[in-house]
Amino acid sequence: MRLSRRVCFDVAMPSELLTHEVLITWGTAAAAFLAVAIHGLWRVTRNVITIAHEGGHALLAVLTGRRLSGIKLHSDTSGLTVSRGKPRGPGMVLTALAGYVAPSLLGFGAAVLITNEKIQLMLWISIGFLAAMLIMIRNVFGVLSIIVTGGAFFFVSFYATAEVRDVAAYVFAWFLLLGGVRPVWELQVKRWRRQAPKSDADQLAWLTGVPALGWVTLFGLVSVAALVGGGALLLGRW
Repeated sequence: MRLSRRVCFDVAMPSELLTHEVLITWGTAAAAFLAVAIHGLWRVTRNVITIAHEGGHALLAVLTGRRLSGIKLHSDTSGLTVSRGKPRGPGMVLTALAGYVAPSLLGFGAAVLITNEKIQLMLWISIGFLAAMLIMIRNVFGVLSIIVTGGAFFFVSFYATAEVRDVAAYVFAWFLLLGGVRPVWELQVKRWRRQAPKSDADQLAWLTGVPALGWVTLFGLVSVAALVGGGALLLGRW
């Protein structure tokens, strides 16, 4: 009887682990979806997307040789990144392009690290990214936003249990993937209403001659592709 009980217990363990993984994957996806879909929550959580958006502009500005002057994050979830250099050319185009695709691409990168059991590395990269941004923030709300977000990552990375780190990493990845899609739609709605005459898409249209709608479409394709690919990676873990 003892042997039989041991065998039954060993056989049941994979099923229990499978159920646990499913709960984490789908539960965190649902939580992230609510954070994006519910308007009241989105007014708060969208600040994280703005950080990623402006961080994308800043990173590409530096990588393309432009001089980064500063970043501002505002309480209405808008932001501004100022860089100096040639007013036209590939560097300016890539810098303008980076904003709306950055959250989705970061979310896909997070999904890749999670599926490769590199959650701690993902958290450290996020902390480093936020620390680098903090140096360039030029307004009080922006500083507070970066400190609060970075503090959450620091706590999870160094003080949370392994299970809490896993859940936080999944929520973060899902949120970036899902949260990268909604701003693209919001951008086009504002453009239809003529409320965003100086949007990234319109700046790109001025820089390249390609219609702004074409750039919005590109933003949307990248964000949806990242969501599908990153989501497949996260769901594929179980």
